[in-house]
Amino acid sequence: MKERPEGFRLYEYGIFSALLLLAMLFCVCAGSVGIPLKDTLRVIINSIFNLPIPEGISQSIIISVRLPRVLCAALIGAALSLGGGAMQGLLRNPLADGSTLGVTSGASLGAAIAIAFGISIPGIPFGGTMIMAMMFAFLSLMVVLSIAYRLDFSLSTNTIILTGVIFTMFTNSIISFIVTFAGQKVKPIMFWTMGSLSGSSYVNALTLLCALAVFGTVIMLCSRELNAFAIGEENARHVGVNVRKVKLFVLISVSALIGVCVSIGGTIGFVGLVIPHMTRMVTGPNHKRLLPASMFSGAVFLMLTDLIGRVIINPLQLPIGVVTSFIGSIVFIYIFFKTRKVS
Repeated sequence: MKERPEGFRLYEYGIFSALLLLAMLFCVCAGSVGIPLKDTLRVIINSIFNLPIPEGISQSIIISVRLPRVLCAALIGAALSLGGGAMQGLLRNPLADGSTLGVTSGASLGAAIAIAFGISIPGIPFGGTMIMAMMFAFLSLMVVLSIAYRLDFSLSTNTIILTGVIFTMFTNSIISFIVTFAGQKVKPIMFWTMGSLSGSSYVNALTLLCALAVFGTVIMLCSRELNAFAIGEENARHVGVNVRKVKLFVLISVSALIGVCVSIGGTIGFVGLVIPHMTRMVTGPNHKRLLPASMFSGAVFLMLTDLIGRVIINPLQLPIGVVTSFIGSIVFIYIFFKTRKVS
């Protein structure tokens, strides 16, 4: 049998990049008002090179509304999928994800507190919300893993998931309490809890790109070590892996990515659960292939999911978090029973 290559080949990056570009163009063209591909390309190219745009083409819809929204969807999908794949490898648990471990809800709590109490950083849009979301995402992960470890030293799947679900219920109750007394700030808080990409801007996209470039690179550099975690932490330590250092780097990076994503797009659940699991069926468990493939797949998935939310009940828009939760819950049940059957 021919073995899979160790890492991603150049032509594979080319294929995935082409698919990503096609999906992006499709999502920009499609919507409540369809725009021909020819007009879309003309507007984007002319805007890049500062050329005049012919009259009659919906420039504002393409440049000001759809393109930044699609870019944010792609970057959030890539970040959440990368984080989910890294957490599954680190914890050796196919159900590990920001949603199932309470990290996403913790980040939402941090964002809700920042909005309700007006915490901000001068000169940085969503700065206070972003910092609070990142901090609470990391703290939530530490709390969940600490409680699960006290209940079960082996950190079994059932214990981690149960702890994550209970913690999510706890944080959601606090968010509901904050909403009750938030007054005029109820609507922005509800925006974070349901997940939405409406109002996305190029500043948001640039922030996501910077976060993905920094923390995503850290995670990708840990690919070899994550492969070693598959044989257990002790065995990984014997082959030269600094287990504590890798854990700290990966957990901080994943928490930061989730925090940034939540501060911009709200609670978008199950992307980090569904995409790495489906991608693993194609690429295998090697994280040098799994992680980049998950990023591309997650970007395409969230762009298409956002498109579904925009057109399925036209002219109304369904929050993207509702769509991903519906799809993710079905896949979650499938993975859960499959894991129980194997064990």
